[in-house]
Amino acid sequence: MLNYTIRRLLFTIPTLLFISFVIFLILDMAPNDPTGNLPMTIPPEVRENIRKSLGLDAPMYVRYLLWCNQFFINEPLNLFYEWFDWCIGDCENRTRVRSWSTRSPVVDLIVERMPQTLWVVGMSYVVGILIALPIGVISAYKQYSWFDQIGTFISMIGFSVPTFFTGVLLIVIFSVWIDQDSWFWMPSIYDTTLVVDSWGNFWLQVRQMIMPVMVLALYNAAQLSRFMRASMLDNLSQDYVRTARAKGLKEKTVLLVHVLRNSMIPVVTVIALSVPQVFGGAIITEQIFRVNGLGQLLIIGIQGADIPLVQTLTFIFAVLIVLFNLVADILYGLLDPRIRYD
Repeated sequence: MLNYTIRRLLFTIPTLLFISFVIFLILDMAPNDPTGNLPMTIPPEVRENIRKSLGLDAPMYVRYLLWCNQFFINEPLNLFYEWFDWCIGDCENRTRVRSWSTRSPVVDLIVERMPQTLWVVGMSYVVGILIALPIGVISAYKQYSWFDQIGTFISMIGFSVPTFFTGVLLIVIFSVWIDQDSWFWMPSIYDTTLVVDSWGNFWLQVRQMIMPVMVLALYNAAQLSRFMRASMLDNLSQDYVRTARAKGLKEKTVLLVHVLRNSMIPVVTVIALSVPQVFGGAIITEQIFRVNGLGQLLIIGIQGADIPLVQTLTFIFAVLIVLFNLVADILYGLLDPRIRYD
């Protein structure tokens, strides 16, 4: 397993480099102009000077190599300097990937907004898993019962209805129709400046997280509960289940110890593979509830033609996909003793 993991990690290096080049090429071919949002009264020669100051007069391959040097070398060295106070090279004048709009380092902007996204996305995924697993187990055990029919109906709705519609629907119900003095009222705008220093602010933080978390949790639970149900049904018909029942084991032991353990093998891999998709879905959800996270930062970068910001964020999402694909393969090998990679 260790040799396989090392080989996969080494293989991810050229894979990520190729992905970064494709992303950079697509963004470079896009018709967006960073000077397009400037007033029309600015003379063309001033616009050209602005483009030169951003490095847009250099060839595409030169700009890509500069970005690679800044992102893969300078940014990690800067993190070592900030976290561990290890200075390697010229720490004060090191060139970093900077946003064209704010002129701030892109990595600093990402680190600043990362906690909000992790709170919403991480909590929604945990809630989705906690909802999906029991529903999938009970639906499979009581196949075609009223619980299974209702669970299937809700799962189809959660999987089919887009998150932007669910988010707007919850805002209309809990923020518009319900009076603000009611216990069931919830804020439609996520306040990222809220400091949790009292029980009142803690309750307000919980209330403002409920709607964005539940929007993403419903979508995740709908998908995972279907996988859990299908995996449980596949194992319930196996010979080892009949053998366990013939030995006189309690039905609870057969279901939760033998069947559930084997059914979790494919579900765990699906959970790992779905993590990057949750970040993608959070882009729309953050826009709806005004969560000041990575999704909103990406939308701002696209609207402002901020190529370094969009390039870096998109590449980070690609890294998540490659990384969690590796995690899924490793987990599958650890959970299923029949799988051997070496």
